[in-house]
Amino acid sequence: MRFEQLEQFVALGVLRHFRQAAEQTKISTSALTRSIQTLEDEMGHELVKRSTRSVKLTEEGELFLEYAKNTLAQLEETKKRIYKIANGTVEEKLVIGYTTNASSVVPISCGQFLAQYPHVKIEMQLQDQHELTRKLQQGEIDISVCSQATNNIGSDIHLPDQLILFVSKYHPLAHKHDISKQDLDQYPLFGCFSQSKQVQSMLNEAIDSLNKSASIKVGSIDQVMTGLIKSDHFAIASIEHANSVSEHTDLVQLKTSEGLGNEQLIVQTSQQVSSGEHINHLLSLIKKTAALNN
Repeated sequence: MRFEQLEQFVALGVLRHFRQAAEQTKISTSALTRSIQTLEDEMGHELVKRSTRSVKLTEEGELFLEYAKNTLAQLEETKKRIYKIANGTVEEKLVIGYTTNASSVVPISCGQFLAQYPHVKIEMQLQDQHELTRKLQQGEIDISVCSQATNNIGSDIHLPDQLILFVSKYHPLAHKHDISKQDLDQYPLFGCFSQSKQVQSMLNEAIDSLNKSASIKVGSIDQVMTGLIKSDHFAIASIEHANSVSEHTDLVQLKTSEGLGNEQLIVQTSQQVSSGEHINHLLSLIKKTAALNN
């Protein structure tokens, strides 16, 4: 598997058109077709469904697309680091983004950190939640700190507000308040992937907490919604799909219990950040400061 093949697959995954993807990656359409077939042979799964009108990725293809994008992003970051090392321009700098509700934590923590690591340069950026998430995903900031609202679907189901649970409007739980984990035990789960690694991590943790890791079925949002209507499943997805769910006349989002929400500090690091003594110390200071403020 070569990096050029990953670039070609990403182009096809984004454009969903063989000729356009071939032109973008500067190869012939037949060469692109052979490249994709080689990838499918290596992976042992069909990644692309082809037709005369369109190109669609399979579930395995969507997962491989995420892998290819992340791998190429890491390659570019590594190239930049190698260039800096080769040219003697390496400097220790951390960019920390935070939302307003974390403004009582980050500046104090950074001040304490700089007293012990004066050689490290810190840039602090106050951002809204959407921009903070985008910058973290793009590697434009190294650490993000925000206070995350947690929704309670009943007394013992706690979800970050980036996640939703939903069912068919005919499901026994469709209009029930205060749903427990025990209520959900008897129903199978559908899951919908997220393109965000941070949100996908939240999805994985939520699925584990519901004890559904071994039995969950995954698919695109369209596949999940179609599957719900024909079954007694319930589904979990990221908030990016909330509009699709609310606009579907046969689906309802499980009710959040009023008055049971709380705030939780979320600290995340970029994939490009290598863990080390000074990084771990700063993360520890942030968590300690947050604990003192609660």
